[in-house]
Amino acid sequence: MNKARVTKSVLIAVIVFLAASVAIFIANKLGVNFEGTAWALFPPLVAIVLALVTKEAYSSLLVGITLGAFMVANCGLEGTIDIVVVDGLTSAVADNAGIFLFLVMLGMVVALVNKTGASRAFGEWSEKHIKSRTAAQLASFLLGILIFIDDYFNCLTVGSVMSPVTDSKRISRVKLAYIIDATAAPICMIAPVSSWAAAVSGSVNSESYSGVGLFIRSIPFNFYSLYTLVFVVTIIVMGFDYGKMAEFEIKARENGDLSIIDVTTENKDEEKNERIVEEDGPVNPRTGKMYDLIIPVFALIFFCIWGLLKIGYQSLEGSGSVIDALSETDAYVGLPWGGLLAIVFIMIYLCARRVISFKDAMECLPKGFVAMVPAITILTLASSLKGVTNMLDAKIFVESIMASIQNLAWILPAVVFVIASLISFATGTSWGTFGILIPIVSAVFPETSPLFFVGISSCLAGAVCGDHCSPISDTTIMSSAGAHCNHINHVETQLPYALSVAVISFVTYLIAGALSNVGLTWIAIPVGAALTVGFLIVMKTVIKKTGKNKSFD
Repeated sequence: MNKARVTKSVLIAVIVFLAASVAIFIANKLGVNFEGTAWALFPPLVAIVLALVTKEAYSSLLVGITLGAFMVANCGLEGTIDIVVVDGLTSAVADNAGIFLFLVMLGMVVALVNKTGASRAFGEWSEKHIKSRTAAQLASFLLGILIFIDDYFNCLTVGSVMSPVTDSKRISRVKLAYIIDATAAPICMIAPVSSWAAAVSGSVNSESYSGVGLFIRSIPFNFYSLYTLVFVVTIIVMGFDYGKMAEFEIKARENGDLSIIDVTTENKDEEKNERIVEEDGPVNPRTGKMYDLIIPVFALIFFCIWGLLKIGYQSLEGSGSVIDALSETDAYVGLPWGGLLAIVFIMIYLCARRVISFKDAMECLPKGFVAMVPAITILTLASSLKGVTNMLDAKIFVESIMASIQNLAWILPAVVFVIASLISFATGTSWGTFGILIPIVSAVFPETSPLFFVGISSCLAGAVCGDHCSPISDTTIMSSAGAHCNHINHVETQLPYALSVAVISFVTYLIAGALSNVGLTWIAIPVGAALTVGFLIVMKTVIKKTGKNKSFD
């Protein structure tokens, strides 16, 4: 980012912060109640808009946190600082310590594998066996589908494994980030054995169904998650892009500009690139083999699943099924458990293979931490903003909206989808959104209603939709971190695609609601899939005719 752009971003952030602070101060003096009202969503919305305008996430999040704390403290300066430091940043670090530790461990695994040259070996293999851009993108999609156990794990693993493949085919990193993001949350939301399924199960309080049972019955109506997967496969196979994504793909294909984060024009010099490779990789770049990448990745998957099950069975005191264990597990503890064992195993394996020395292996540990500092920083700020938003009781505001539309039964699934999307977008959390809405939706739809499962699913689908669109979402942050692309670039390129699927999902929920009285809600499922494919066919035809913003294989 050049100096003029930095100055402009800082100026915009300061102006927005001062204007918002004045508005909050005046509202406070007029006796406006911030808690439990629409004002509760004001700080995260300011942060989101500011991030999209300035293209800078750190200051935008910090402005949102400060504004929220200013509201909670009734415009008191000392109280604001106390809330930002104690209830915001400190609590965020404490609450997310397990995930931060896991991220660092993943960074260490990536550094270890890169040091051996295994990533380059995998890239060379892919150049021989994965012949096209379409095949490379489909391979990334399939790997994302296979890693359904947890979205954080999915984002970072797919990014580190597939980036050499997509780079070799001149696929931009923002396109890789989209493929990662479009498989991570959706597949976790429709996989009965995942950390997301466990979170949903814990939010359900049903007299007739277990948490897991209700989750499974809701899967067919989770339209956004299902149609996002259809959308990704279709647009890859059709070989085109639209919106800002097309611009990045054209640059990647024609100029080799993959938009990798922290790559500067100076580093494009061939001589300097060779020096960087020598410092970050082995002296002999062919030391590591492809299986030196595959074995560590599978070891990481195995130990992480084991860690999640171990913690789950501890909660169950040793008895219960695998699904029960995953329902009771704590991913913030289980994933670091598995990550630690995986690192020990991988270091022993690589040292025994003599593709890396013990000294070099230990030097990779701090490198892994450094690689994850940007992601950890954004997650800390995003979690702080969520905490401040919760202190303003956004849940009460949502309950009041739901109560006001209770009589319009057939359109309620579509309305729930929109509300869940907006909450998830503003707060940046899927889990927090369905944690707030599921109890409300369960009260709105009786369990005997033909719309009960559709209503629950619309809540879950909306949570994923808003999560995809939000620049402060943890999964969105992890996707850009996994692909090593600029976070705001990822948000801007993904947004048109996510909104396209969101509109289709909204229409499909209207169809399901309208057909519920005659017991034909299932018809909405194939109709939505057909609308998704049909929309992309029309888009490709229009773009091809106009010749604008096209990106064709």
